[in-house]
Amino acid sequence: MTEPDEEISQLTRQAKLFSADLSALRDEMKNVIVGQEAVIDRLIIALCADGHVLLEGVPGIAKTLMIRTLSQCIDCSFVRLQFTPDLLPADIMGTKIYNQKDASFSTIKGPVFAHFVLADEINRAPPKVQSALLEAMQEKQVTIQGETHQLARPFFVLATQNPIESEGTYPLPEAQVDRFMFKVLITYPAKEDEVLILDRFTEGTTVIPKKVMSTEKILDIQSFTRSLYADASIKRYVTELVDATRRPAAYAIDTARYVGYGASPRASISLILGAKARALMACRGFVLPEDVKAVAHDVLRHRIILTYEGEAEGVTPDAIIDSILRNVKVP
Repeated sequence: MTEPDEEISQLTRQAKLFSADLSALRDEMKNVIVGQEAVIDRLIIALCADGHVLLEGVPGIAKTLMIRTLSQCIDCSFVRLQFTPDLLPADIMGTKIYNQKDASFSTIKGPVFAHFVLADEINRAPPKVQSALLEAMQEKQVTIQGETHQLARPFFVLATQNPIESEGTYPLPEAQVDRFMFKVLITYPAKEDEVLILDRFTEGTTVIPKKVMSTEKILDIQSFTRSLYADASIKRYVTELVDATRRPAAYAIDTARYVGYGASPRASISLILGAKARALMACRGFVLPEDVKAVAHDVLRHRIILTYEGEAEGVTPDAIIDSILRNVKVP
């Protein structure tokens, strides 16, 4: 056995152990959440890859319940922030107060100092609050009046958006949207699942999830995810997918007039890390092209900026991504 093969075998053996932990986490979440299995998987993948998720869906489809259940299963602290137009950065980051007794200032940390943060209706927050959250998401730290404080690890932000309301909202700037690893679209449950929801939540049989994982185990999984093997051909495939969002004509894709701006290099990083996390959940120590394809829509849909013509003709980023996946050669 060659040295690379031996390395992959060792990674696969370790991946099987961590995958068992992730399966237990997924199963425990399913005891509370009815349906939405694909969304649950995306949350776990993003957590393993140490990324953040922007979740878009109408009210009442268990967005808050999902992130709360995830935090309860992992023995982590959880906070829900209801974003409103009158919110101030200090309301979520914290501030300094003056103590008259000893004539000194003390720091009061805000609710963002938690492991899991639900930013509910993030597009209702004013730009100053959005900018403050940006540093926390990207740098894993918060600056309070010139003093820098490290955030808890793991640190996972799940932000939600309501796609059907626009009054009183502040569209997220591209710089902040790019900080989210995934943008996941959540839809209504199937009829059969909705019957189970009625049974579970109207008959007094509330399920309290068990803690199946420690914070230390999640940190170990995040570190291991980055060490999984991605062949040079996989990396080339990822860069070509991202490049096709910028130069579609070079790949015989007729969408150039619909795309104003393509994905950034951060998209390539998110594609690789997301593919590695998916490989880990599949008990593999190496990445396959199918792993990249599986997370491509979630990674790219919020990073493709449509032109006015594209918006006018009803073209969606997902349709463009479908074309890219069809035309870019798979290794």
